[in-house]
Amino acid sequence: MAKVQQSILFKSFFYVLLRKNLLKIDLTMRKIHLSVVFKSFFVILICLFSNLINAQDQNNVIDNTNQFWDKVQFGGGLGLGIGSGYTDISVMPSAIYNVNEIVAVGVGLQFGYLSSKNEYHSYVYGGSLIGLVNPIPQIQLSAELEQVRVNTEYEYVGADFSENYWNTALFLGAGYRTGNVTIGGRYDILFNADRSLYGSAFMPFVRVYF
Repeated sequence: MAKVQQSILFKSFFYVLLRKNLLKIDLTMRKIHLSVVFKSFFVILICLFSNLINAQDQNNVIDNTNQFWDKVQFGGGLGLGIGSGYTDISVMPSAIYNVNEIVAVGVGLQFGYLSSKNEYHSYVYGGSLIGLVNPIPQIQLSAELEQVRVNTEYEYVGADFSENYWNTALFLGAGYRTGNVTIGGRYDILFNADRSLYGSAFMPFVRVYF
């Protein structure tokens, strides 16, 4: 009987010990499972949040890009002058960005050809910086800094020679504005009668932007 009781006690003790260990293992597995679930859920939230931010940023970039180009206008001018032995052809494309309803800034390019029969012919190319101010819708004030390269070939009898130089002009102007068209005049405050590309410091202009 004593041996039987000892065997029963031993089995009971072993069963209790085994059950405790199984409970510990089960609790550990549950903790691990909860940890994995929580981490997975956390990773999913981070991914969703990141995708949401990226989508918002892309929308902002698209909106900002659209807003930028909505404020850009293209235009410029064409010039053609033909007289007795004289030719003047010019192409002046430009673009402006409307900062607001009053101020606009932009850049321009200039290409031209001038010639006078039996005297000279010139090729002109360069660029300009443009600033426009509209204090009221009908009035436009302007400042244009122009830098062009002039390549001239003179054709005087017995004295053919060439001259290449940079010409800088700073035009201050004012004009009447209606819709996309501005008509007015501008004055080159850096005008030099000996070096200037133009024959006069004052020049009328027609400015068109779409």
